[in-house]
Amino acid sequence: RPETTLAKQAGVALGKRGGILIDDQCKTNVDSVWACGDACETKDWVSGELGILALAGPASRQGRIAADSMILGEKSKLRYRGSQGTFVCGVFGLTVAATGINEKTAQRNNMSYDTVTTHPAQHVSYYPGAKMMDLKVIYDPKDNGRLLGAQCVGEEGAERRIDIIAAFIQKRGTVFDLEEAELCYAPQYGAARDPVDMVGFVGANSIRGDSPLEHWDTIDKNIPLIDVRDPNEYEAGHVDGAVNIPLNSLRERIDEVTKLAEEKKSNKRINITCHVGQRGHYAVRALRLNGWDAYNVSGGYRSYLAYAEYTKSKS
Repeated sequence: RPETTLAKQAGVALGKRGGILIDDQCKTNVDSVWACGDACETKDWVSGELGILALAGPASRQGRIAADSMILGEKSKLRYRGSQGTFVCGVFGLTVAATGINEKTAQRNNMSYDTVTTHPAQHVSYYPGAKMMDLKVIYDPKDNGRLLGAQCVGEEGAERRIDIIAAFIQKRGTVFDLEEAELCYAPQYGAARDPVDMVGFVGANSIRGDSPLEHWDTIDKNIPLIDVRDPNEYEAGHVDGAVNIPLNSLRERIDEVTKLAEEKKSNKRINITCHVGQRGHYAVRALRLNGWDAYNVSGGYRSYLAYAEYTKSKS
């Protein structure tokens, strides 16, 4: 909690988290007293809730607004709209970055949301030094795919993608905007379809119904799960209960898919997984065009491994 003893003694109002309450000009309830930075409770620009945010960027902007208000009073045109909590830090050789809200915040505020998880390289894989990132985007499918937040972890490139998505969030952008994002490209810097574009493609395809998403934490085990990776990948590790039908042979083995659905009485509802989601998308499209209610499990087996490790740590 912030150190606000002096403020409390001076009669300054504090919020539920113990931070100093301020208005959009950084004024407190006490005349001629302003506050800004880590000791204040500020509005989350995405969720609207108040919270403590120890970040230099928002503190600096608040200081500018407070100074303008002190000098110009009500004539000041500067207002603090809140923060979306964009941050970056280094952890054991990895870069961890995020902006906006996460799933827990969305759940706490009863917000409508869905997520996309992808595992792209920071630049094209054929160029030397390609390193995989883990990128997750949260959006509201009921509000035209409006972006709510994003998190990214990787050795290189994570902060760049979060900075881009942070700017879209400020403009109330959507996953449809991300799929149209025109970003710098050269093989050593990114890809013609940048990871930012890709999460937009996946989210937009899900909303359109072209390739809807399922998630490991909500998946129904009574629905057949088909793993479309190659046999050697499947044998190296797979989800319990998943049936291996490689993508290249899916059309020839459609009778097996029918049999699985009949055994589980899923009425043509089926889930698809692969390594990171790309082949799963191809399989979902093929199945849906043939009358199946197919869903792609977001992030594929790589996301499953992370989910399994997380649930194990909580047990």
